[in-house]
Amino acid sequence: MNLKKVEADALLVNAKNLRFGRVDLRHVKRWLTKAVQSEVRGWKPAKDHGFRNPAPPLQVLDFFCGCGGMSLGFAALSRIIPLFEMVGGCDIEKDALATYEHNFGAPGVNMDIRKLVESNAALSSFLGNLPRYNSKRPSIIIGCAPCQGFTSHRKRHWHNDDHRNTLLGAFASVAVKMNPVCIVMENVPEMLSKKYWDHFKDAQIIFKRAGYNVSQAIYNAASFGVPQDRFRALVVAMKKPFLLPEPQILIPSRYKTVRSAIGRLPCVTPGQPHPKDPLHRSASHQESTLQTIKAVPKDGGSRPVGVGPKCLDRVRGFYDVYGRLAWDRPAITITHYARNPASGRYVHPEYDRGLTMREAALLQSFPGGFDFYGSFDSVFKQIGEAVPPLFAAAVAASCAVELVSREPSLDQIKKSIPPITSPVSSSFSSVIAGMKMARNKK
Repeated sequence: MNLKKVEADALLVNAKNLRFGRVDLRHVKRWLTKAVQSEVRGWKPAKDHGFRNPAPPLQVLDFFCGCGGMSLGFAALSRIIPLFEMVGGCDIEKDALATYEHNFGAPGVNMDIRKLVESNAALSSFLGNLPRYNSKRPSIIIGCAPCQGFTSHRKRHWHNDDHRNTLLGAFASVAVKMNPVCIVMENVPEMLSKKYWDHFKDAQIIFKRAGYNVSQAIYNAASFGVPQDRFRALVVAMKKPFLLPEPQILIPSRYKTVRSAIGRLPCVTPGQPHPKDPLHRSASHQESTLQTIKAVPKDGGSRPVGVGPKCLDRVRGFYDVYGRLAWDRPAITITHYARNPASGRYVHPEYDRGLTMREAALLQSFPGGFDFYGSFDSVFKQIGEAVPPLFAAAVAASCAVELVSREPSLDQIKKSIPPITSPVSSSFSSVIAGMKMARNKK
């Protein structure tokens, strides 16, 4: 998809000259999003990762980068309009950093971000490991902290604080020191729940005291073409008024489906990789697991009562365990547990096995050309913890347009996604489940 040259040039010229907020290019945001998503679908790492000269006007630094799901949106946009340069990632997972470095040609630093809060010297030392980072060049800082501390699956332990939640405050403190033009955070919706609202507010206050406007909302990634029901909180901060990304698919019946993502993949035997695609391999299942899977009806079926471990019949919350995905619906949320049919509805719609790495990646909207490094479990973890790239493409397009566009009018604000200004229900997962059940009955 080609952008009108005048709008593409306007984005680039205004960014190069730091003329943020001078024009209004919001009319091309949807168009740009589709173009970036098309670039994501065809993504392949550059062979030499040669640096551009001159360098793009904006640099992107990704804390908690993982394998680079959010970074992929910004990198793909820059292949259409040379706005962004990926200058580095930071994470504590070495395999994820290897994946990040290979796909983006930028250094990945193995470090806990909390160490960077301790002193300016520590932050300076960290930035010194990023050869392409330039403190005088405007930055976009990404910070999608690990979400386990917020997840609804921890409801039994919500009375215990989780040290991972403090990563929000640590990230906010580090980000404002770097004075970026834009800050992006993504996490599970529970980040904006009553239970964890104080943690979010801590980060929000840090941003606001540094002069940022902050806006946040909860999205279903399926509304951006991701073949998966995945509700996520998105937080964006800029030193100017702005609008949040707009969903592209408003009617749930038009969401992309499991069939559209993995329906054409060849059949593989459990535990055996496809000869032409090493990532197209599922776990090797025990005989008892295979017998349970075989008893589950094809195409969206659930485990029959009395089949499999007896403990599953005593707890209603295990309804999805050993369930099959449905061909003509989006997948459930793909997590790093998606490798295991005993962890949820992660059985192939037709074949008697769990999901392969390739299937999980495609359901997360990673393109076939995106390369992963690490063990079987590590790759599933990288996939499950990533931001879906098609959603990231919309975030990148929105940030690019909003940075150069003037303050939105009252009419534009009224028609835009309203920000969440008070905590959502602490049982947001139950609300989501109800929404899905109501939709599936139609």
